[in-house]
Amino acid sequence: MVIAVASGKGGTGKTTVAVSLAIAAGTECSEKPLLLDCDVEEPNSGLFLDIDYTSGRDTGVQVPEVDFEKCTYCGRCSEVCVWHAIAVAGKKVLVFRDLCHGCGSCGLVCPEGAISDTVHVTGRIEGGTDGSVNFARGVLNVGQAMAVPVISSLLNEYLPQPEGSTVIIDSSPGTSCPVVEAVGRSDYVILVTEPTPFGLHDLKAAVDVVVDQLHIPAGVIINRDGIGNKDVEMYCHAENLPILAKIPMDRRIAEMLSEGIPLLTGLPEYRELFLDILSAVREEVEQ
Repeated sequence: MVIAVASGKGGTGKTTVAVSLAIAAGTECSEKPLLLDCDVEEPNSGLFLDIDYTSGRDTGVQVPEVDFEKCTYCGRCSEVCVWHAIAVAGKKVLVFRDLCHGCGSCGLVCPEGAISDTVHVTGRIEGGTDGSVNFARGVLNVGQAMAVPVISSLLNEYLPQPEGSTVIIDSSPGTSCPVVEAVGRSDYVILVTEPTPFGLHDLKAAVDVVVDQLHIPAGVIINRDGIGNKDVEMYCHAENLPILAKIPMDRRIAEMLSEGIPLLTGLPEYRELFLDILSAVREEVEQ
């Protein structure tokens, strides 16, 4: 079972929920759960676990390399590239690697066979364990604009897992391409929100992407319950979105997280809540 944890906005507690689910799953399963940090621009799930990294490799995008002895500067490669990552100007061919999506169209249409692929490293994949939870993350290199290729490499390396295993995906916030890539292979998506006007606005955007467009079953966790109003609950009831849990506004949680202490380690009384969430999600997936 693959569970993705997402949110329409940052700061709702998405990583807290993802790490807590992984730790809870580790206490009830004979096989270690796998936590994948797909927030490759700011991978912080590992900060709450004592990870011993045992593997790592660079990853990147296949970008064009031009053989100028064969090139006739016909411009076909530039015409086919919708990303404008390659341009022909007179007797020069310019390749903009940071714009290239690695689709390979330029090489396919080149009549002279003057274009081959080379790897442009944009990030790194790292994996390890803390003893009870297996963990892997993608790390986007500083200055790189495209997170999706790193996320895709991470998922390709670790999915699918053996049948019966539990995988938790910590996606990036928002509703853009990295989120779509991260949640697209999941069986269920948990949307973490907060009971505020901002939380409701961005929850609606997340539901539009995950439920209405990707058609992935989803449920909601309301974090910091008690600070706002009931509009989020009313919306969930109207849209038939199950509210999996409400996590109260608890100052102790903020204090522990600021010190890098996982929620279930510092406040073990919340363990049963996250076990109930896992049980509810399994029932939803098996229906």
